[in-house]
Amino acid sequence: MIQLTRATLRRGARTLLEDTSFTLYAGWHVGVVGRNGTGKSTLFSALLGELAPDRGDISVPRQIVIASVAQETPALPQPALEYVLDGDDELRKIERRLEAAEAAQDALKIGALHERLNAIGGYAARARAGKLLHGLGFSADEQDRPVASFSGGWRMRLNLARALMCRSDLLLLDEPTNHLDLDTVIWLQTWLTGYAGTLLLISHDREFLDAVTGHTLHLEGTTATLYTGNYSQFERQRAERLRLQAAQYAQQQARIAHLESFIRRFKAKASKARQAQSRVKALERMELVAPAHWDSAFSFEFPVPEKLPSPLIRMDKAAAGYPDKTVLTNLRLLLAPGERIGLLGANGAGKSTLIRTLAGELAPLGGDVMRSPDLRVGYFAQHQVEHLDLKASPVVHLRRIHPQGTEQQFRDFLGGFNFRGDRAFEPVGPFSGGEKARLALALVVYQRPNLLLLDEPTNHLDLDMRHALETALADYAGAMILVSHDRHLLNATCDDFWLVAGGACEAYDGDLDDYARLLSSRDASAPSRSRAAETARDQRRDGAGQRERLKPLRDTVKKLDAQIAKLQKRLTELDVRLADPALYASTQAAEIAQLGREQNELKTDLATLEEQWLAAAEEIEQLT
Repeated sequence: MIQLTRATLRRGARTLLEDTSFTLYAGWHVGVVGRNGTGKSTLFSALLGELAPDRGDISVPRQIVIASVAQETPALPQPALEYVLDGDDELRKIERRLEAAEAAQDALKIGALHERLNAIGGYAARARAGKLLHGLGFSADEQDRPVASFSGGWRMRLNLARALMCRSDLLLLDEPTNHLDLDTVIWLQTWLTGYAGTLLLISHDREFLDAVTGHTLHLEGTTATLYTGNYSQFERQRAERLRLQAAQYAQQQARIAHLESFIRRFKAKASKARQAQSRVKALERMELVAPAHWDSAFSFEFPVPEKLPSPLIRMDKAAAGYPDKTVLTNLRLLLAPGERIGLLGANGAGKSTLIRTLAGELAPLGGDVMRSPDLRVGYFAQHQVEHLDLKASPVVHLRRIHPQGTEQQFRDFLGGFNFRGDRAFEPVGPFSGGEKARLALALVVYQRPNLLLLDEPTNHLDLDMRHALETALADYAGAMILVSHDRHLLNATCDDFWLVAGGACEAYDGDLDDYARLLSSRDASAPSRSRAAETARDQRRDGAGQRERLKPLRDTVKKLDAQIAKLQKRLTELDVRLADPALYASTQAAEIAQLGREQNELKTDLATLEEQWLAAAEEIEQLT
């Protein structure tokens, strides 16, 4: 059991949690959520014993084993597999003691150590470590490579594998999906679902939180509130709480206004002075209910592109890659305004290579590539943050893009990304990772692109900013290609998916649930990239006839969806009009009758369309 009792945590002069109390029980999987800067990572530091509370008490059982992901990895010559095995501290201690006992020929100690090694599953430890590395995207050959040979992102995966290798009672994971691709996120989700210990998970990936957690700890202001349920259930509970809070606040403000009015009117009258003074004391005693802050700190939209040529880009039998290595071949792509494409595929399959080629950063290695003269690309790359001028302010960054812009224009625009007041004029260097990512995204939005290429844009973005991005993309007029491990963002913004695998990029006839099943069905002993490609090819070949049968049905469902939405919108308008008292206060009997007839006709038409939709949906379900 983990317990905070009236605890206060500070970082420097800033209070992050104040007078906070909650209890977490063994075996709970808890999502720790809240805006950036609310103290989530600080809470983890306190649980690890790295930070003592300024006041109050933090109770963590002494005997439990805690695992967390190291933020840095030294450039070690040690093989990756051995580095991961170091995560099981008891295993390594037994191995060292066993080596010493064998050197001393102490048979009694050797027997006892072998017994303990068997009890902790030590004989299968290497297989377990190899399975973890495979799940995190390392091939068999890569598992024997030295740690120093891997890039920063892959070293973070090694640190994650090392934390999972630990036979822990408490696992603390701070944004574990940030350096993972979608395939690996799905694998990690499955692994964590089966984790028997207590899990505290900081994440801004709502699909991941929904699948893994059963409780939610929400940090807001300087408080932490514990909810029962995953993230979606937390959102519903919090929305209801805010609604009630807003009603309480409105009632309290009315009560305050009444008291203040009484005080103003009667304070000077001797006969009423005592009552007035009692009301002053009542105001002082009243515990103010905080107003519910419904609005996010972020609100922006993509400006309408100056031109929307069609097609924007066409590729025919094109190849993409590098001078010494071809990654993708026989690319046949056509991008037009309004396209919403999500790229699927394992890390290293070529998703970023394709995006860089579309962005013009890489020249095609062959084939026919046509770009519209009016093409304007907005490219957000994973490394985009690294190209910011750390000495320049957000306003200066915008001025370099648009020298003719005014300071007020820049400030208005940056306000939508929560760079307000003096923050818009401060150097970027001290900004957090989330703030830098927001600024890099803002620079892309400002350029009014007609083709948007987003390669993992949500790394370091909190849930409020992700929601703002999702909302802005819904109204974006150009074409978009998105690479992301955030399945909620993919589902909410993409109409179609392309699978990059086996050196090819082709349309994927399925949704993200289908893709997750594809990944889970692959042979664990085969390299992930080749097996995924083989499975995808088999599915495409075997399902070609089925797709031909499904296409007209899916087209029918899509058409019916549009018709139903149109009728529902008009019915809502009629309901509002017929509920207006002013309509009945005047002599408009003819109009009322006409509106009533139209309402009945629309309801009949809507019922017919819904029956047709259900019939088509059932037929699709039978075929799939």
